Amino acid sequence: MRIAIDAMGGDLGPRASVSGAASAVMADPGLEIRLFGPAARLEDEMSRLPRPLAAASSHLSIENAPGVVRQDQRPAQALRHGGDTSMAAMLGCLARGEADAGVSAGNTGALMALSRRALGTVGGVPRPAISTAIPTHREGRCYLLDLGANVEAEAPRLVDFALMGEAMARHLDGLSRPRVALLNVGVEGTKGPASVQRADEALRRLPAVNYTGFVEGDGIFAGEADVVVCDGFVGNAVLKASEGLAKMLVRRVQATFEAHWTSRLVGLLARPALGRLRRELDPVRYNGASLLGLDGIVIKSHGGADARGFHFAIARAAEEVRHGLPGRLAAELEQRRSAADSAVADDRLDSGSRIRAAAGMEPGGDATSQQE
Repeated sequence: MRIAIDAMGGDLGPRASVSGAASAVMADPGLEIRLFGPAARLEDEMSRLPRPLAAASSHLSIENAPGVVRQDQRPAQALRHGGDTSMAAMLGCLARGEADAGVSAGNTGALMALSRRALGTVGGVPRPAISTAIPTHREGRCYLLDLGANVEAEAPRLVDFALMGEAMARHLDGLSRPRVALLNVGVEGTKGPASVQRADEALRRLPAVNYTGFVEGDGIFAGEADVVVCDGFVGNAVLKASEGLAKMLVRRVQATFEAHWTSRLVGLLARPALGRLRRELDPVRYNGASLLGLDGIVIKSHGGADARGFHFAIARAAEEVRHGLPGRLAAELEQRRSAADSAVADDRLDSGSRIRAAAGMEPGGDATSQQE
């Protein structure tokens, strides 16, 4: 399996990406990884790999790409002037069919813009969405999308997200009918912004989707749905808040057991259980977000990911390759989006009828004629 990596995108530079790539190869020897970035820097990092990871060097190759997309660079600038960057070179390799998936920890907006230009989208999806899995209390996982690619999303885009997330849950997790929900400020049908209300009406008209209605924020972690849909502003805020909460809980638990000699003794006895809790809550385990809707597999790693986190992002890419996710999405979305578009259109007509009825009007008439 061939994975192309933008080795320069993360906050920690190429050290994290090179070490993470080597670690991923040690865990999955079937991987062949191409690292894109300034050749001299990548060769230096390769030479610094510790002995256990150095054995993976035969599965790693370096492709010189002297430019780097900065974290503060605007997507338009990356599109105009980023042709020599490690990110663009990685995506070009993927677009030419020389790799099965790409991974980057770089600028999210630039990665989305360059990916759309290099790969295009599938199933008539106008804009991809970012999705990742987050843990639930039932030792399962829930797919949350969008996480920032679409800060504001109207009803048709939310329906697209629901269709893509539902397909991902079926194919990656083997769920026959994943439960799909819209994130809202309450479960009552009258709550939420107009876009969420319209998406709710449209999804209820799609019998092929196991749509369960609205879910509140706490329902995500309670495992009330397998796919939770929202716009990118809300999704990103939920994700970052949950990561911060998980880290805080782990630190608080650790500090509690270290506060007194008696609690330290209890902590020694509870160490195996505490270790499991730390691993389950560790956001690093869930690093790697899919850019769903592209005609190819692109995984966005957290910008601050260390080598271990980058390893998990590569593993996420390999998982999607094994399941052939873009091809499955393309086949299903072509069929389902026509029904979804009709549902959204029907909802707009119904909304128009309700507005006219409230104004005392009917189609083809006006308020005066209706009163007469």
